[in-house]
Amino acid sequence: MNLRILRVALDLPLPRLFDYTVAAAAPEDIGCCVRVPFGSGEKLGVIVAVSETSEHAKLKPAGEIVRGLPALPPDWLALTEFCSRYYQHPWGEVIALALPPQLRRGKLPAARKTKAAAAALCPAPPSPVLLPEQDAAVAAVAAGFGRYEAFLLHGVTGSGKTEVYLRLIEQALAMGLQALMLVPEIALTPQLESRVAARFPDAMVVSAHSGMSGGARSRGFIAALDGRADIVLGTRLAVFSPLPRLGLIVVDEEHDASFKQQEGLRYSARDVAVWRAHQCGVPIVLGSATPSLETFYHAGSGRYRLLELSRRAVALEMPSVRCIDTRREKLQEGISSALLSALESRLARNEQSLVFLNRRGYAPVLACPACGWVSRCSRCAANLVVHLADRRLRCHHFGLEEIIPIHCPGCGNVDIHPFGRGTQRLEESLAARFPGARVLRVDRDSASTPKKWQTLLDTIHEGRAEILVGTQMLAKGHDFPRLTLVGVVGADAALFAADFRAPERLFSQLMQVGGRSGRAALPGEVLIQTEYPAHPLYQALVAHDYTRFASAQLEERRVAGFPPFSFQVLLRAEARQLEDALAFLRIAAATASALLPHAVSLYDPVPMRLYRVMALERAQLLAESKSRPALQAFLALWTEQLYLQKAPRDLRWHIDVDPLEF
Repeated sequence: MNLRILRVALDLPLPRLFDYTVAAAAPEDIGCCVRVPFGSGEKLGVIVAVSETSEHAKLKPAGEIVRGLPALPPDWLALTEFCSRYYQHPWGEVIALALPPQLRRGKLPAARKTKAAAAALCPAPPSPVLLPEQDAAVAAVAAGFGRYEAFLLHGVTGSGKTEVYLRLIEQALAMGLQALMLVPEIALTPQLESRVAARFPDAMVVSAHSGMSGGARSRGFIAALDGRADIVLGTRLAVFSPLPRLGLIVVDEEHDASFKQQEGLRYSARDVAVWRAHQCGVPIVLGSATPSLETFYHAGSGRYRLLELSRRAVALEMPSVRCIDTRREKLQEGISSALLSALESRLARNEQSLVFLNRRGYAPVLACPACGWVSRCSRCAANLVVHLADRRLRCHHFGLEEIIPIHCPGCGNVDIHPFGRGTQRLEESLAARFPGARVLRVDRDSASTPKKWQTLLDTIHEGRAEILVGTQMLAKGHDFPRLTLVGVVGADAALFAADFRAPERLFSQLMQVGGRSGRAALPGEVLIQTEYPAHPLYQALVAHDYTRFASAQLEERRVAGFPPFSFQVLLRAEARQLEDALAFLRIAAATASALLPHAVSLYDPVPMRLYRVMALERAQLLAESKSRPALQAFLALWTEQLYLQKAPRDLRWHIDVDPLEF
């Protein structure tokens, strides 16, 4: 009998495929799940190739090919193989990440009725009239259906970017095509799903994000795979949805760091979406009021096509932005008299206000003035944050909790104090200052579940809260018609952070949160408390001039050689002892020096800024190049050697290509 060879990708941390013999196999079996013997047990893998030969002499016979599951298509396998190659991650682990849990175990989900069937009973609401810039953007993208082109839709907050997306999806569906739309936050998916389902009552709309049950994700995945799903909405995970009729990709808030996975396969869903659009020959729209500097640079260089929406769709004008100089003013619980006066005037007019502080909890730290003790996390190089409402100290990195002590653990002093402010403390002080107002706090603590989050949104929309105290959860994707004032507290620290991306993140955050005000008929105002009112970042915000800010930042990065003028990769290691992590990186650096081309620079191993997390010490090694191909070629050789490098048993390492965090 002439045996065939199956090449199988298994969910293992090994950068290789595994060969098995089979009596009969056909090219149609590629993409099918198969059960194979591995060690003393059995594993489920995916067939990625069928061959006549193998470089291995002794092969085990494969087990059952799972015929009940649909085969994964070639373009989907190519997508996961690209991610494996570019991000230097084992292909089997990439496939396992991209598959929903039930399919990963070789099981079909139970069939259920979809929400789309109920939505089809309701007529679609009328579409609003497009502004000229919106109409031009729709026409430009629609003219490119059937071929690859990347568009940056740069629209000010409230300019109607979502309506442009919906019009493009409408045209794609009319042509019998599928559409994929990515959003950064799980919290934004349900409300967007409702809006899309109402707009397209005859279309099948499925969601894809990590907050769904395994069965729901699996059903949506199969509906997309067999072509029944017309529209797939989701967070970064949705970029792996198989779509045989794909005709359009949209990435909303493309600048958002949530599109970059920070564990396991450290991929950028935005960048993978661009590659996928090119692979499938379809247009992709990257939308943002504050594009990432990389995307803005690509638009300026002609790699992407720039489409601008410079006017708000409903409001007549952008909110006014003013900096409040706090250098010579004694603040009242962290709030200036100007902001207090503005809040009072909104209450008198029955309008809503938002006080933005991107720091949850009651206070950043508990401290003893007698001996200098502070509430440090015992497992991280960070402080425990005071949560006074439930009398807990919490680590915001990995959730360690302790009861707030009644006296100093260091010297016994009972006079210990919280220092600094978080949203809980701000909520408390505003409620005391305005006893007749309903103050509502919106952060990860108050919106810890989807149900609580929806309750908060309903409360705001129904006008049952006059003053909102919120973090970045409220900074994007929300329309509150009665919200006319945004006050920003505690933003200055990011101006001088060591991370070169900190100013970009701060500008984006403030422009996005400021854009929540004055989105309807009522005029909006943004007040920023700062000790640096003349700082160029704040001056660009006052002028609503993203281009000025971005151009200045790009020039600074060009001089410094930072991305997008270079490409970076980090090798990180973590161990019980910092010296073990650094020793591993030093050996890795010595290995790299023998492979290093002139176009790639390698820096010394150093501890990470947050060097201790969950009782593990962390260090990193940076490689950088002005040539992406040169860096990728070096990385492929280097990674191969890293897998051969011996390391202590408790040491773990990973590679982060195009890192966002250092």
